[in-house]
Amino acid sequence: MADIVIINPRFDISFWGLEHCMPLFGKRANLPVSCLALLAALVPDHHEVTLVDENVEDIDFDRLGRADLVCLTGMSIQGRRLIEILEEVKARGVPVVVGGPMATVEPEVLEGLADVIFVGEADETWPQFLREWEEGTHQSLYKQTEKSEMEILPLPRVDLLKADRYMFGSLQISRGCPFTCEFCDIIVTFGRKPRLKTSAQVLAELESFERAGLKIAFVVDDNLIGNKKAIKEVLRDIIAWQQARGYPLTLFTEASLDLAEDDELMDLLGLANFQSVFIGIETPNEDSLKETKKLQNVRPKAGTLLDRVHRIQDHGIDVWCGMIVGFDNDDPSIFNVMPKFLTDARISAALIGLLHAIPTTPLYDRLKKDGRLNDHEAAELYGTNVVPLGMSREALRDGFIQVMQECYAADAYFERLDGQFFDQDFKYVMHQLPYWKSRPIAWAKRCLMNYLKFTAVASRLLSVVEDEGLRSRYKQQLSRVVRKRWREPHILFIYTIKVAMHYHYSALAHALAQVDEKTGAMPDAGRSFSRVKRPAEAAAAA
Repeated sequence: MADIVIINPRFDISFWGLEHCMPLFGKRANLPVSCLALLAALVPDHHEVTLVDENVEDIDFDRLGRADLVCLTGMSIQGRRLIEILEEVKARGVPVVVGGPMATVEPEVLEGLADVIFVGEADETWPQFLREWEEGTHQSLYKQTEKSEMEILPLPRVDLLKADRYMFGSLQISRGCPFTCEFCDIIVTFGRKPRLKTSAQVLAELESFERAGLKIAFVVDDNLIGNKKAIKEVLRDIIAWQQARGYPLTLFTEASLDLAEDDELMDLLGLANFQSVFIGIETPNEDSLKETKKLQNVRPKAGTLLDRVHRIQDHGIDVWCGMIVGFDNDDPSIFNVMPKFLTDARISAALIGLLHAIPTTPLYDRLKKDGRLNDHEAAELYGTNVVPLGMSREALRDGFIQVMQECYAADAYFERLDGQFFDQDFKYVMHQLPYWKSRPIAWAKRCLMNYLKFTAVASRLLSVVEDEGLRSRYKQQLSRVVRKRWREPHILFIYTIKVAMHYHYSALAHALAQVDEKTGAMPDAGRSFSRVKRPAEAAAAA
């Protein structure tokens, strides 16, 4: 029996991490990367496995020194910390292996630091390595040639996670995306043919979250609706599972904008209690969408971008989005157009990032051929490795900072939020269901819990905000939601979470403005916005 430790390095503070407001919820991190529990499940039973997520606990390097094998997984955004851990473990003489998105797109960076590197999906190569390692015949590089069969993946070891330290769980239903976005590495890693788990697998994972005491789960698929016909069948089974148990889990996910073109699919998502969806809108600039081959967002017959966003919202699904600046067809006017678009779309949570060329993507290959990739020093200075075409590098960096500060100023953020919850009178599907009429006691308990959670989070938020102006604004917003929607405790609680999220976004926007006066270098907070665009990228680590 071997002592195997699998580690996920800590992330820098980022849009997705919500680090500034996690203490308000009594948590240390928002979610575990989905690969941790899956990698543990792929280890044969005769070995002992320990999972260490540095985002919820410190690493005990003396403990690692006693392990037989240490495995690391991580994204490029975690690269610096991942390398530090590799060096520390190597210095202790412990065999160390590494896989995940960074190892897949930048394996050369890790050569000499790890004994074994895994490129691409590792659902087959990780168990293969473990067998060969036991026999003393293992290789130094493993590259899975075939895409994993999702139907045979084991149930992830959620029981090995410190679940009480996370705000929500993470699971993966499908891999692959049918689209061809130039900047995206997902189709390089997972391919363009979506592959799905069976309903039985998905429901088993949902049950594991329920046993672990988790109430929310993020479905980390980069595009849950890549195969619409197949996912509809899974959603119907999730609906039956939720209704049989009184809707124990709130779900959210990522999907492409063509979701707005399928009423049945939107209805099924709502009935399954998917309350939010993250959509890669990228830009309101149609020429930039065509440039980057985001053609699913350019469908005149389906309506404008705004029409489609509002259609999804009208189906009771909250829309978050990803936006990018720095496309070839962008000029400085994009920095004025983007904030207005988000206001009109009534999207409060928008991950705005600098275009970044990830190795292995068509964008990277094109820019490398054209000599338009910043070297490491310039990338640190300007926040991205892309040399823009429609403006100077300084203008792109400064315009990005301008957009972030403008979009996350309190007035702009709450204009978007209030446009959704007050002007639009947004309602989630689950809270409108006839299902609850025959279950008044369960509904009353749910309402009471939401009133209590609203009170607790609002009180904590106001107690930790030191800025008097910001605290006063939060009081004003919380008072307003109580006056307007006090009969809807679930809205009170969710609105309060979104107020708390502004506390995090505001801190990030402030950090972005701290450009080094001597060098003009982008702060770390800014570089993180170009290095990772989707939380689901972490799923590639498996």
